[in-house]
Amino acid sequence: ITVTEAKEVLNVSESTIRRDIIALHNAGKLTKVFGGAIALEETVITEEPSVDQRVEKNKDEKSIIAEYAASLYIDAGTTTGYMLGYLNNSKSVFVTNAVTHAKKLALQGNKVILIEGELKGSTEALVGGYAAASLKKFHFTKGFFGTNGLTKKAGFTTPDTSEALVKNKAMEQCKECYVLADQSKFDKISPVTFQQFGRATIITERKPEGYMECENI
Repeated sequence: ITVTEAKEVLNVSESTIRRDIIALHNAGKLTKVFGGAIALEETVITEEPSVDQRVEKNKDEKSIIAEYAASLYIDAGTTTGYMLGYLNNSKSVFVTNAVTHAKKLALQGNKVILIEGELKGSTEALVGGYAAASLKKFHFTKGFFGTNGLTKKAGFTTPDTSEALVKNKAMEQCKECYVLADQSKFDKISPVTFQQFGRATIITERKPEGYMECENI
């Protein structure tokens, strides 16, 4: 809940709400975040590890998810990266903002379009307003996206506003959207929401409790 929402519901001052949030945070009743608070069962992620740090994490789960998804715009990310090994003899045209993904797809003999934009070192992705603007000319049949965290309330989240801008624009240009997420991403929140929960089909290796909308493989 945001400070503004709590102020309207409780009909008290903003300063009172902020003091109460701090007190409840210190008492272990909730987690204080910028502009409000979240329930304890949700975890806030404020740092984003590099591609090298993430690529081996939950490797088996990512491979299962990727193999299934490949039978169907590829976003930057380690889970979407695992898809590339399962794209056999594809006649599709691939558009991506991930430099490493584009190289692997091209070496496999696929037709690949790499969008323009600012290169982000930690994720090896092209991000920012220029990248988002370049996506407007495309209309995708299917899009596959990674996420740093997801909850029903906060939706799909990422730590970077520039990356969120590109993900959001790419999703707008997709007829069908898929988010590839292993169990470590559920009930985690990064600072920036790039799309609401119901906008995409979630592909995961094991359907978690409370997320019946997910496509369990």
